[in-house]
Amino acid sequence: MRILIVDDELVSRKKMDKLIQSLGHQIFVASDGLEGWEIWKNERPRMVITDWVMPRMDGPCLVKKIREAEGSLYTYIIMVTSKEDVHDIVAGMNAGADDFITKPYVKEELSVRIRAGERIIGFIARDIVIFSLAKLVESRDPETGNHLERIRYYSKTLAETMASSSNPPQDIDNQFIENIFLSSPLHDIGKIGIPDHILLKPGRLDDKEFEIMKTHVLIGYDTLNEALKRYPQADYLEMSAEIALSHHERLDGGGYPHGLKGRDIPLSALIVALSDVYDALVNKRVYKTAYTPDVAKAIILDGRGTHFDPAVVDAYLAREKDFIEIFNRFKD
Repeated sequence: MRILIVDDELVSRKKMDKLIQSLGHQIFVASDGLEGWEIWKNERPRMVITDWVMPRMDGPCLVKKIREAEGSLYTYIIMVTSKEDVHDIVAGMNAGADDFITKPYVKEELSVRIRAGERIIGFIARDIVIFSLAKLVESRDPETGNHLERIRYYSKTLAETMASSSNPPQDIDNQFIENIFLSSPLHDIGKIGIPDHILLKPGRLDDKEFEIMKTHVLIGYDTLNEALKRYPQADYLEMSAEIALSHHERLDGGGYPHGLKGRDIPLSALIVALSDVYDALVNKRVYKTAYTPDVAKAIILDGRGTHFDPAVVDAYLAREKDFIEIFNRFKD
């Protein structure tokens, strides 16, 4: 990673330079805040480690200028200081610093701080890549509009409600909720492999076309599962793959591609299944008009225990007003 060190003390600057290079990162060095600002503008390093008190431009001022100019490419900023007063720390955080390290520090502490910054930068990049991939598929179908935004918020709402119920599923914890918010937009990524004459057909599909359309779940699963094999620690990819494969399964076994029943269907897929159907019901499609929330609710209730998991339906009923609010917030 490209890291900018900004420190007006020569000895401190050299020590920091040596330590960070030993960790395998590419280094830029500035002797004060103004020089650091010029280097940052030209090189755009992903991390800045800056001293607080410096001539020409101090650390908080440098941080503020970076935050005002960084745009979508986030810079993780660590401030190095001998200040320990809580008011000073608050001032630094208000300027936009992400973390602090207090002099004197050791290599191990610095390494931990840098790794924490790498994780944050990685999370941001991950979110951008995932949503960009999902938008790529959505861009082939102009009728879906803000479908992906609504799906992720519907799904998160259902998961949070189930987690706080009197008998919460063991599967659902904070990581599950975060992952379903992150990965649910990828549920239809396999549609990238469906021919345009089927995907964009202005009307209902015939039986042969529908069989081809159904293969999007297998295409999506294969794509995401290959990524998971390469990055097995990425648990959100595991959830993405299971959602892509199983979000058209039905509780009674009447879905596809494998006709799974009951809890053989992953809970994440059961949640996204209801979210996906609800959004299809309340939005206009080439083959139907938009239904009112009351009609959508009646259809979902009719599918309780057959199409939809009862616990997921109950969570929807408890948060129906939130579903309507999400629909209005991200209305096409």
